[in-house]
Amino acid sequence: MKSQLISNLLKQTQRNKSLFSFIIAKKIIVAIILMFLSSSCISTKSTLKNVNDNAPIPKLSKDNTFIITEYSKDRKYGYNKDYPINIFYYTTTNEKLNEERFLNALAGPKGEKITYNKLESCCPFPSKRTTMGAGFLNVYEIRWEGQKKPITLYLNIYEKGFLMCPLGLTIKK
Repeated sequence: MKSQLISNLLKQTQRNKSLFSFIIAKKIIVAIILMFLSSSCISTKSTLKNVNDNAPIPKLSKDNTFIITEYSKDRKYGYNKDYPINIFYYTTTNEKLNEERFLNALAGPKGEKITYNKLESCCPFPSKRTTMGAGFLNVYEIRWEGQKKPITLYLNIYEKGFLMCPLGLTIKK
């Protein structure tokens, strides 16, 4: 009886070890798959076309908005994920502040007050200005009174570029 009990305990222990090994192996496989998938999301080459490290740092107005003096002639500027509006300003620690500084400097096509809403972050790209080595674009919906369809702008807080007013909008007076 005693030997039967010991034999059953040994068999149960062996089954538990096998089950434990299976669970550990399964977790390791899942971790490897997740690491592979997350590393494959970010390309090592940036698709951004309008990054310019020689662009001047934007200046601030007395209203704490960026001073914008030029209009873009490129239809893709801000409207295409490969041509985002690059609003890097000394640091990227408060992304919302710099986005507000830019957006609050804009007006509708006839000077209308605009409203904006962040829709999502998307489109990862490599960047030397982040601790994780990658940045994301923030996508904003822009509206104003009398508008038929809202517009969508892509903003990049991680890279520098010449700051301009996108086509279809005006510089706030």
